[in-house]
Amino acid sequence: MLLKEILEKIAGDKRPVLLSDSNKDREASSLLKNLSVPMLKKQAFFQPGMYIALINEDGYLGEVLYRVKQKT
Repeated sequence: MLLKEILEKIAGDKRPVLLSDSNKDREASSLLKNLSVPMLKKQAFFQPGMYIALINEDGYLGEVLYRVKQKT
């Protein structure tokens, strides 16, 4: 699944969540607007309630991009 597709799914979900990287918390809709096209086209894996991670060239989970946090 593409990172763009994951972010669109999260943005359209009724449950409010934030995506946290090492710098700050962001909403999925904000990331859709601000990430580059090449980044949005990367293969990624979404573990609901936990994280979004890149999938490396060998098809394995790679770097965790965002941790999922419940929005209060």
